[in-house]
Amino acid sequence: MDHRAQRAAQRFEGRSAAPGVALGPLVHLAPARHDARQYRSAGEEHEALADALASSQADLTRLVGAVEDADAQAILSFQIALLEDDNLAAPAFALIAGGGAANRAWSAAIDPEIASYDQADDPYFRARASDLRDLRDRVLRHLAGEADRAVPAGAIVAADDMPPSMFLATDWRDGGLVLRRGTPSSHVAILARSRGVPMIVGVDVDHLGDGADALLDGDAGLLILDPDPDMRADGCRRRAQQSEARQAVASFSGPALTASGERVRVMINVTGLAELEGLDPADVDGIGLMRTEFLFQGREHLPTEEEQYQIYRRMVEWAAGRPVTIRTLDAGGDKPVAGLTQPGELNPFLGVRGVRLSLRHPDVFRAQLRALARAAVAGNLKVMIPMVTVPWELDRCRALFTEALDELQREGIKAQLPPIGMMVEVPAAALTIEDFNADFFSIGSNDLIQYVAAASRDEPQLLELARPSRAVFGLIGHVVEHADRTSRETSLCGDLAGDPLHVAALLDQGLRIFSVAPGALGPVRAAIAGYSGSAA
Repeated sequence: MDHRAQRAAQRFEGRSAAPGVALGPLVHLAPARHDARQYRSAGEEHEALADALASSQADLTRLVGAVEDADAQAILSFQIALLEDDNLAAPAFALIAGGGAANRAWSAAIDPEIASYDQADDPYFRARASDLRDLRDRVLRHLAGEADRAVPAGAIVAADDMPPSMFLATDWRDGGLVLRRGTPSSHVAILARSRGVPMIVGVDVDHLGDGADALLDGDAGLLILDPDPDMRADGCRRRAQQSEARQAVASFSGPALTASGERVRVMINVTGLAELEGLDPADVDGIGLMRTEFLFQGREHLPTEEEQYQIYRRMVEWAAGRPVTIRTLDAGGDKPVAGLTQPGELNPFLGVRGVRLSLRHPDVFRAQLRALARAAVAGNLKVMIPMVTVPWELDRCRALFTEALDELQREGIKAQLPPIGMMVEVPAAALTIEDFNADFFSIGSNDLIQYVAAASRDEPQLLELARPSRAVFGLIGHVVEHADRTSRETSLCGDLAGDPLHVAALLDQGLRIFSVAPGALGPVRAAIAGYSGSAA
């Protein structure tokens, strides 16, 4: 063995944030600097900042349209909602009026906000600090006339932090990511896992130079610079194995059958029509969740009834008779909508969100219900209500839906009342499921898990608690058993449904309808095919 090569290899340990192996040149992204002093009049500085804010919003709006998954759209929509809030930039414009430069005024206005998010007790707010830094730097780049930094494909990128919008704009084929900041539960880590990009965090990147050969082991949380031939060969072998495994499960198509031949329905979660492009409706069992909140985000005005109707109708027509389950507006929590959600809630995940918000804005809710009733004429449409806690909430929604249908019929507009179901994501609802007058049930595992454990899924110190537990699976089984006994359907549309490692446990609880991200169809079908029954 070449001992000089062995000595030359440098190892940097971090924490795994996304699994996988990458080999390639290291690219170190130093923090951008935009502190050059501008020499313009106060009026010109004001106009420059206004233009930079408008350009940044246009950038983000284009990027929202270019990405497909809900996590990415939610992250970008949060930034757009901030830009739509005049209060964010008001201190900067005041400083400009006093003679300050636009770039320094903008930084002075937003840096305290970033600091407050960084220091917040609530991990939800701490996770948003990176989004604010991303937004700050985007506006500063526009003020300085700088282009977004480009990252070459196939590189292993090392940086202090990676803005979510930059991650989404990067070609990550065969690449990887090494960060000093961040956690395995950060937004960028979530995006990296969903795209199969190896990533580690907690690495001192200051002494990492450009151009070195690098091996990134996302499974072990390890970065190796100048790996020796044996290390490279092992990395290449593991990367090839992972690629083959992904291709094998991704190509798994056709009806989902267990090893004993039992049929299991696998549907998809979507946010809009763009995700259906290139997807044959015959390849899925329907749409188990259409998230409507993304129709409301990143806009100057809320969508009209007609706008919503056209989208819902086209979604139903695409499915060609297969069920399409559309969730009413689930804003709030980590999905703010400018002019609608309540800013400054102490605990947004336990605040005015989902059906709680819709019932407080009856005009907005009525427009959505009218659009849904009209679209129900076009095919197999079902509607589910999010964040239901007590029976009267669902009863009130059903009454409002009936009123909306009566209005439409009086106006001579074709419409019909679709089946009305509920999201089961609040433990109180799961425990008393027999009290709810729902036509069907859809379990939202993301919130159910964190509410059962009283542990935020965004807090890295509580990762072991914020996992599916026996208590969670017990509640799922309780809901499924009640639904089966009363001849109603139960599906699961949270992230748990798309995790092949938990498919068997869900099938053990009697679940026979899964709704997953389109990219998880193959892995979940493969896991179902390997299920031979409960080990109990």
